[in-house]
Amino acid sequence: MKLYYTDQFVLPLPPGHRFPMAKYALLRERVREALIPPHELVVPEPASDQDLTRVHSPQYVAAVTRGTLSAADMRRIGFPWSEATVERARRSVGATLAASHAALDHGIAVNLAGGTHHAFPDHGMGFCVFNDIAVAVRALQAERRVSRIAIIDTDVHQGDGTAFIFRSDPAVFTCSVHGQSNFPFLKQRSDLDVALPDDTGDAEYLGAVERGVEAAFRGGRPDLLYYLAGADAHQQDRLGRLDVSMAALEERDRIVIGRAAAERVPVVLVMGGGYGRRIEDTVAIHYASVATAARFADAGAAEPTSR
Repeated sequence: MKLYYTDQFVLPLPPGHRFPMAKYALLRERVREALIPPHELVVPEPASDQDLTRVHSPQYVAAVTRGTLSAADMRRIGFPWSEATVERARRSVGATLAASHAALDHGIAVNLAGGTHHAFPDHGMGFCVFNDIAVAVRALQAERRVSRIAIIDTDVHQGDGTAFIFRSDPAVFTCSVHGQSNFPFLKQRSDLDVALPDDTGDAEYLGAVERGVEAAFRGGRPDLLYYLAGADAHQQDRLGRLDVSMAALEERDRIVIGRAAAERVPVVLVMGGGYGRRIEDTVAIHYASVATAARFADAGAAEPTSR
């Protein structure tokens, strides 16, 4: 299983910024200690302008690259602009692109970051500059490597950018399991939205995930499944507002990845959000998702069938 990492491309954030940039390096170190070898850690190439402009407007890509977005646009993204911000954004998308090709070839692949699902074609939002899954899907479609894609997004914040981008594409099934009263406050329409009230606990949460998985496979076997395994549904997350335990989040991983493995569908795992009161909790949740993917990869359960 190949795991792509970008934590050496660090966003320079001001002191006290609430985005937990350190979690990525901590996650990679834990993965390196526990899983490598036999798995392979890889630094991805950055996404190119051609990659990005299959989803994002050329004007937006150029403005991000040159640093000419307005102050209001940068506030909406939530990061200060810098060349390092641009490099990090391109590498994070590049990681999901590379993981997509690796998953199609080998069964399961991981981006130890990614899940930037709030990015729209002409603007970023909510700590998301470019939409990594959308860019990867459009690249695979351009290469004619896939005919049907499923995206299961379990970040506690709705995948609004992803839903908007694929709203008219019947080849891409989008599912978002999220907090109904949480950010973003203006929701988009996914193919399936399962909106959960504040303080939702384990049983209701896992039922929602199972509902999403069943819907993803109801229309036929996808060629590739993207699984956005956010850590922010955890009961100790500062922004999550749900009441889901670590054990339930690990069971969520088994439900999603296990179903894909049983159906012989390749999986791309991306991390999504996580804002735990203790960063160690966020890292542990992300690591559990990676470890679940590794167990299925070791078993060969998700190796793709011939196409």
